[in-house]
Amino acid sequence: MTETTSSELARITHVETAAERTGTEGIGELADLAPAAAAALNLLADAIKRGRADQDAIVEALKAAKIDEAFAGVLDAAADSVMTSAEDPYDFDDRLHADNLGGAASDIRRVFHWL
Repeated sequence: MTETTSSELARITHVETAAERTGTEGIGELADLAPAAAAALNLLADAIKRGRADQDAIVEALKAAKIDEAFAGVLDAAADSVMTSAEDPYDFDDRLHADNLGGAASDIRRVFHWL
């Protein structure tokens, strides 16, 4: 009898999302997207920790996939949404919230620039 060793990093059969755990309602299928993205990134981190993947190759793959732009784009869209839905465009709390989201998007872009 011969043993076979799998060369797979992981076999995903199900990802339980935060929406499933908490019963989050209101955004439908979109509730599954963010936890799925986080789970994929966690798998990459786990592969590096276990020595199954080269950290430089993964970082380069993330940069090539423009993960930074995708993540920053979500935060920019959220900032735009805050300001679009604000009753008063000069409301301090709304502007602060939008500015923080926009600043976080800029920080993500800057972090990837230096990698």
